[in-house]
Amino acid sequence: MNYPQENIKPYNADEKKSVQVEKMFDNIAHVYDRLNHTLSLGIDKSWRRKAIAWLKPFHPQRIMDVATGTGDFAIQAYQDLLPEELIGTDISEGMMNVGKEKVQRNGLTGKIIFAKEDCTSLTFGAESFDAVTVAFGVRNFEDLDKGLSEICRVLTPNGKLVILELSYPEKFPMKQLYAIYSRIVIPTLGKLFSKDNSAYHYLPQSIKAFPQGEVMKNIIGKAGFREVSFKRLTFGICTLYMASK
Repeated sequence: MNYPQENIKPYNADEKKSVQVEKMFDNIAHVYDRLNHTLSLGIDKSWRRKAIAWLKPFHPQRIMDVATGTGDFAIQAYQDLLPEELIGTDISEGMMNVGKEKVQRNGLTGKIIFAKEDCTSLTFGAESFDAVTVAFGVRNFEDLDKGLSEICRVLTPNGKLVILELSYPEKFPMKQLYAIYSRIVIPTLGKLFSKDNSAYHYLPQSIKAFPQGEVMKNIIGKAGFREVSFKRLTFGICTLYMASK
């Protein structure tokens, strides 16, 4: 099925979305962390902690962090869960290069490894991981159904999926305030920090178009997952999705 956000692309209508997303993140990799924490007022750290806390009772030993970007979630997950293996995958070499530097600074070289992967066509065998995490990257998938099905394929039976994704608040007054913030503040700061005007116009558009709540829950279920649930965080600005294979 084709979802609205799959048609929203950073630069033009013609080139494949995955190609443009890779180019965009390579362009903004050097400022991504600083801008991300600024735009979220640092609240993104607490969202990651909540996602990792849900995984903790299951003690996953083999974890893949899809759309790992600069590795923030992977680093936090390793420090809190101490798995035997943690692989961060992404299509952007630029973002992962920043991640590798952060892993080194945190004394985790060899504990977290990075691999360039297309989430719609993973190179890993079936049942390779106990848990897969995706933090703020699922709306950038070229094909949402295919990406989720691939994640399901590489998970062990009863393996866990955790998704954190930015979402659009539905209730007054946060809905109205967020509309102004996403239309004016995000693109303005994005242009100021990164010099890539398109990237931070794409961000709010992709958030607004992305399926959320019950709709996303059903999409995850159709990809082969069970016990799918979700929790809205910080007045609905972010949503945490949890599921088992």
